[in-house]
Amino acid sequence: MIDDRIMPEEMETPSGKSAASENFPVASLLIAPALRPHVARFYDFARAIDDIADNPDLPATEKIERLDIFAAAVAGKTRDAALDVAIRMHESLIETSVPVKHCHDLVSAFKQDAVKGRYENWAELIDYCNRSASPVGRYLLDLHKEDRKYYPLSDALCNSLQVINHMQDCGDDYKEVDRVYLPGDWLQAKGARVEDLSGSELTPALRAVLDHCVAGCEALNEKARGLPLALKSKRLAAESGVIITIAHKLTMHLSRRDPLAERVVLGKPALLICTILGAGKAMMGIR
Repeated sequence: MIDDRIMPEEMETPSGKSAASENFPVASLLIAPALRPHVARFYDFARAIDDIADNPDLPATEKIERLDIFAAAVAGKTRDAALDVAIRMHESLIETSVPVKHCHDLVSAFKQDAVKGRYENWAELIDYCNRSASPVGRYLLDLHKEDRKYYPLSDALCNSLQVINHMQDCGDDYKEVDRVYLPGDWLQAKGARVEDLSGSELTPALRAVLDHCVAGCEALNEKARGLPLALKSKRLAAESGVIITIAHKLTMHLSRRDPLAERVVLGKPALLICTILGAGKAMMGIR
């Protein structure tokens, strides 16, 4: 049951973010119509628990308490009305025979967000991404009944998107929730100061750190390029091709643009081009 200190109507803490703000298409038309509602439920669950972890007005202990309750609900251990998003996700998992582990991995990552604001190195950051991002791709593979031996290719793509997002939001993450996802050893090696993330533009030292992150994402993008060709589902292959193209394009932009000075995103024309190119290459079997 829900702790008496948490009123049911207050379980979720919506941030106002939606699928439209993501770097990747959510439940797009490339996904089979029968599966789109399940993808939407997974996104809604992930959005709800991410918003809890990112809420600056909640103490860490309460964030973790709420996230544990969501974890219980998505596993079918409670059916309180305030947990509708998690309950619907549980029902979806039962219907599709997808394991609950992907949802619990997300909860694990967001519980970490509640208490951890710094990452010592790239390996530690990727460990976080393996629970905050990789579960999304793994969920989609399992939903489409794809071979799990392709998890590593999917992980590479999802982790790249996560680090890209960290670079896009590096200023806001620091100023709003005191989180820095840039590897600490790279910051130290380049003489970069965390406090400079509150500035209006990157310092040369921060630029050098971001260049390291860009290189890491480029390596992940390259590994992910084999994913569309490996998949049985042509629709999911096309979706993967689009996302890989978006990741590559965003990485290129972040190598040239300043995320402290401007919001580095792709406009609708660029997204359309990525969709045409990515889906086209996937459908033609071009790596």
